[in-house]
Amino acid sequence: MTGFARVEGGDDSLTWIWEARSVNGKGLDIRCRLPHGLDQLEPVVRETAGKHMGRGNVQFSLNLGRGESEQGLTINQAAFVRVAALARELQELDGINPPSLDGLLRLPGVLETGSQGMDDLSEENLAAIRADTEALCSALAAARAEEGARLLGLLNTLVTEITGHVEAASQSAGAQPALIRERLETQIAELTQGKVPVTEEKLAQEITLLATRADVREEIDRLRTHIAAVRDLLSGGDAPGRRLGFLCQELLREANTLCSKSSDTGLTAIGLDLKVAIDRLREQALNVE
Repeated sequence: MTGFARVEGGDDSLTWIWEARSVNGKGLDIRCRLPHGLDQLEPVVRETAGKHMGRGNVQFSLNLGRGESEQGLTINQAAFVRVAALARELQELDGINPPSLDGLLRLPGVLETGSQGMDDLSEENLAAIRADTEALCSALAAARAEEGARLLGLLNTLVTEITGHVEAASQSAGAQPALIRERLETQIAELTQGKVPVTEEKLAQEITLLATRADVREEIDRLRTHIAAVRDLLSGGDAPGRRLGFLCQELLREANTLCSKSSDTGLTAIGLDLKVAIDRLREQALNVE
């Protein structure tokens, strides 16, 4: 289930932005990108997220910034002393122009902004940042639920299509014994050319044997049962993702058996369309919580 959420907070001394992105996944995989020194927030994020969602690859990120009253520039004296020493060494080399002061200040780590040092956050700020994880996860869950509502319509459409194919297969299968008899009589006539008589009893035995092998009524009954289970899942309130994926596998198994048993091109064509529809349902089931 995909989704995105963003929560902003802060005061005069500190601002923060929480963001969460969710994509499809078989299980719940949570990854956090947190500022240095705030690893303590990861267990909070994981616990809160687990209360709101059960599947998906979810990435949380937190960006901090100093408020206007805390903005400013400082020189990292230790870093400046090191690069200044290196600059003096360069002056001793022929053909090397010594770096200017503004050049030294542009080096990474020498000139720092007030937003880079976050080790002195107050307990009040930390508590507010932790509290915003609940609002973030609620917003993400709402976004995922909104997508789920749209997805539900597509799933119901696919289930209706699958049901239509199964009913068409049922009607086609009902005509199979007559088709088998007609085909067998034609084959016998071509092979014997009328010279070897075939009794009605022997013909009935062969038709019964072939019809039994080609009987797909059991597969159709199981397909109907699985379709009813899918409809129950989609109408329920619990997260049906894993069970829906399992039912799609069972539907596809029965469709494959139906195609392998078919002795009629019409029924085979219906079975292939059925497999395509089930596969589309299976793909969409990966998006379900």
